[in-house]
Formats: sequence, C-alpha cells, structure tokens
Amino acid sequence: MAAPWDVLVSTSVGAVATIIGIVVGGFVGRRSQNQQWLRDTQTAAYGAFLQEFTAVEIELREAYLDDRPNNANWPPFNAALTSLSLVATPDVANAAGDLADAIGRFALLVADRSPKNRDNLQRIMAELASGQLAFVNAARSSLDGSQQPINRQLGGPPPWREIEPYLPTPGAAD
Repeated sequence: MAAPWDVLVSTSVGAVATIIGIVVGGFVGRRSQNQQWLRDTQTAAYGAFLQEFTAVEIELREAYLDDRPNNANWPPFNAALTSLSLVATPDVANAAGDLADAIGRFALLVADRSPKNRDNLQRIMAELASGQLAFVNAARSSLDGSQQPINRQLGGPPPWREIEPYLPTPGAAD
C-alpha cells in the first residue's frame, strides 16, 4: 500500500513543480517583453522629439537670420513632447522640458520686432546646443545605463562659427 502513495506524492510534486515553473516562466517572460516594449517605445519617442526639435530650431534660426516671422510647425513638436511624457524617465523629461523652454525663449526672440542682437542669438544658440546634448545624454542613460555620456553635440543647432557669417554686418542691424 505504500507504493501507491509514493507514486501519488511524486506525481503531485511533479505537477505542482510544473505549474510553478509555468507561472514563474510566464511572469519572467512577460516582464522581459514589457521592458523591451518600453525601451523600444522610449527610443522611438526620444528620436521623434529630437527630429521635431531640430525642425523647429532650424525654422526659428532661419526666421531670425532673415528677420521675418517664423513658420515653425508647432503641432508635431508639441505632439512629440507630449508623447515623450508618457514613457520618459524623470531625467529625460526634465531635459526635454528644459529644451522646450529654450525653444520657447527662442520663439519669443524671433517674434521680438526690435533690432536683432548678435549676443542674444549667440546666448540662445549655446543654450539650445547644451540643452540638446543634455537631452541626448539623459536619453542614452535611460535606454542603457552602461552607456557613457557623449561630450560632443551631433546634429541640432550648429556651432556659432557656422551661424555668425550669416548675421548682418555689425552696425547694420546690431
């Protein structure tokens, strides 16, 4: 009579172990899938924000240099910023907010109908460049904490030496 109990116990233990394995495996697999989805979604949101930031920055810069009202396409920029808020880490969200604030200040500078000022443009361009670099580094860190920050801006607002030749000559509008 002892033999049937041994078989029943070992079969029960095997069944319970199998069920626990399935539950734990499902949990681990789902968690891994969720993390991969979040990372992919963050990457797409970060990239879309950088694209829209660059488009608006270029338009604002050209409008400032041409001394005309800006024709920036604000809805995609704002949509990218809003989408970013759904998946960004706090550090990335803060960096994006700082960059959006700088873009807003640049738009006000472009809209200001007083004579253009070389120093104001240089200041805002430096703020945009450092803000973009801070955003990129925060985004890289959030996607993979082992990535080292970059110390050189790639893309985005051009260096001052590339903007300055397009400014009106000193004394004309300075």
